[in-house]
Amino acid sequence: MSDVTQSAPPPFEAALVRASEELGFPSYYQSCVRPLLRNPEGRWPRCCGGGCEPCAQTLIQVALRTLELMGTPRQAPLPD
Repeated sequence: MSDVTQSAPPPFEAALVRASEELGFPSYYQSCVRPLLRNPEGRWPRCCGGGCEPCAQTLIQVALRTLELMGTPRQAPLPD
């Protein structure tokens, strides 16, 4: 037995995993979504049309679904 206790994961972690699974978003890209969740009403990136992987639009979709699952949907308008 170890005396070290594991801390609980952040509340958004389970929602992020579920949103990723629902949208077919690879788990290795989840770290790209976390900054959006830390600032849900802030400025989010826009798709540049350059074929980036992952696309900013995909990150936004996963972030929006994560916030929805957490019961805290984004209130600020999305970028055009």
